[in-house]
Amino acid sequence: MKNNSVAVVLLLLAAGVHSFGFDELTRYVDTHKEEYVQALREWVAVESDSSDITKRSELHRMMELVVEKLQHLGGKVEMVDIGMQELPDGSTVALPKVVTAEFGSNVSDVTVCVYGHVDVQPAQKEDGWSTDPYNLTDINGNLYGRGASDNKAPVLAWIHAVEAYQALKIDLPVNVKFIIEGMEETGSNGLAAMIEAQKDTFFSDVDYIIISDCGWLSSRPALTYGTRGNCYFLAEVEGPKQDLHSGVHGGTVIEPMTDLIGILDTMISPDGSILIPGIMDAVSAFSHDEWRFYQDIEFDMDSYRAKIGVDQLMYNNKTELLAHRWRYPTVSIHGIEGAFSAPGTKTVIPAKVTAKFSIRQVPDMDPAVVEKQVTDHLHSEFAKRKSPNKLKVRMVIGAKPWLADPKHPLYQAGKAAVKRAFNTEPDLIREGGTIPIARTFQDVTEKNIIMLPIGGFDDGLHSQNEKMSRYNYIEGTKLFIAYLHEVAQITKD
Repeated sequence: MKNNSVAVVLLLLAAGVHSFGFDELTRYVDTHKEEYVQALREWVAVESDSSDITKRSELHRMMELVVEKLQHLGGKVEMVDIGMQELPDGSTVALPKVVTAEFGSNVSDVTVCVYGHVDVQPAQKEDGWSTDPYNLTDINGNLYGRGASDNKAPVLAWIHAVEAYQALKIDLPVNVKFIIEGMEETGSNGLAAMIEAQKDTFFSDVDYIIISDCGWLSSRPALTYGTRGNCYFLAEVEGPKQDLHSGVHGGTVIEPMTDLIGILDTMISPDGSILIPGIMDAVSAFSHDEWRFYQDIEFDMDSYRAKIGVDQLMYNNKTELLAHRWRYPTVSIHGIEGAFSAPGTKTVIPAKVTAKFSIRQVPDMDPAVVEKQVTDHLHSEFAKRKSPNKLKVRMVIGAKPWLADPKHPLYQAGKAAVKRAFNTEPDLIREGGTIPIARTFQDVTEKNIIMLPIGGFDDGLHSQNEKMSRYNYIEGTKLFIAYLHEVAQITKD
């Protein structure tokens, strides 16, 4: 374990512990950047969509490519079997194996573990892409392709960082381990059990865990120290035994859709306030230190508003807007299954409709408590309607939030690495989304974690025309090279 002393780190940095060949390493990166782009092109070409069972062979091939890349560096590489995935029809299919790798085994050195994933969200040209999503396309310095930013380029950048040290015969300043999975986009099936099983073996000598599955908030580099959790619900209202014609039966039955919309409307007010009793009780207070972080963050509200295409935002100042994006819970209604949504004018009264909604929760909220609060509230509001229809509410995802201490030496090292690579100070930010594996790592391994992103604020993750800029990819590789040096300055007992 570490003697986690910020003072020690700062003293080492002030003393000028800088001579590790950074200029030589960055020149190496610059002379190999076309090779790096080609590597990303080859990885993007693999349709590693973890949600599509018909592409499972592609996902297995993707993991083999990861193995080849890591074996080329001479590390100790393994493919860990994490079992089978049960499908809705009861059949099973093999989960993609998790790839682990180890470089260096000096017991006196810090050991970091880099986590990443190489599966992607679904993508088709017909979805509105300007280019073939599986053919990396370079336009004005942006590399367009599904998975380019989330998360294939960051994984490759870490591999390139290790390779640069090796190619120049510069000793890695730390021991480096990798854990790369292929099911992140569908919930990291099997990974938590694998981490639990290997906490006393693979993870036993790991000091810190690094995750680069996130992005910057603006053009300024960022260090991420928190993510929200996600409680995802299904609320089903069932009435007649079959769909009905609104002309024949409208006015004679209490319609499930009307009930459902009525109770959904009781969860959130027009100004964004959550109306579910008790939801806000466990939310941690907004500390003065955190408030100060928000003042220094580079964020242009007008640009953000224009980018997402709205005339008005929920809040009119930066701090309040970012706080509600990152560190306060929110309710979002995502869709209604069973409702008529196809083109045309079908006059149907659906017999059964199911709302899909989520609550992004924050420290110190507990998903089990949120589940009870939501369920009790919806049943209470439904009872007030005195409807003969039936309501069922269930929570299908209960991912916990994650929060780190931005004053930890990991973040001091991050600041020093950003300063070295980009000659600027980083923003300290939180993520509004959910990265469940961070909390799993924290709870199971009890290791400290940093999120060190290189993705751009406009990369379009999960959307059409996802991209990674050449600048972020290449300069991000240099950032990772610098971080390996800076984190080595944290002393060990």
